[in-house]
Amino acid sequence: MRSKKKENLIFIWRITVAHTIAYFCAGIFALFVIDYKSWFSEGAISSFMLPTDTPIVALGPAFQIIRGLIMAMVLLPLRKIFIDGNYGFFKLWLLILGLSVFSTFAAAMGSLDGFIYTNVPIIEQIMGYPEALLWVTLFVGILKAFYKLESRAINVIAIVFFALIIFMSIMGYLEGLGILDTQQ
Repeated sequence: MRSKKKENLIFIWRITVAHTIAYFCAGIFALFVIDYKSWFSEGAISSFMLPTDTPIVALGPAFQIIRGLIMAMVLLPLRKIFIDGNYGFFKLWLLILGLSVFSTFAAAMGSLDGFIYTNVPIIEQIMGYPEALLWVTLFVGILKAFYKLESRAINVIAIVFFALIIFMSIMGYLEGLGILDTQQ
């Protein structure tokens, strides 16, 4: 039997890794399928979103460690509901989708307040929904795999993906700054 402290640390690790991997995958999807490069360079979106080739944007996936840790700390008191409860992972999916997409506590794009209080056309606001739905689904799916499979292989795969995402993010940032010369 694991101690409560070890269970909490495992939960924090899993939330952080699941979020980072899901965020990266959803971001790649958005970049290539939704064409964020074009979308962020024109219209209302371009007034507050950085272009996708800005160096700090490449570092975004590495910064998701911080967001993952924050999410883990917020969700920690509810851990048992999601892991042990009936339909726990579905409840987590609904909670995340509701609070982080549709009903944020700011006038974020695609949220109820975004529709009411911003000048961004609704069609531009909902363009991000496929990415958001993919992120939430991947996040919860990866987390569920951690808990349902409880396999060393899942942990190794997660560590490899996590390390690659961080490495690629840092290398992309350094290349964007011109520190790394990839043009041979």
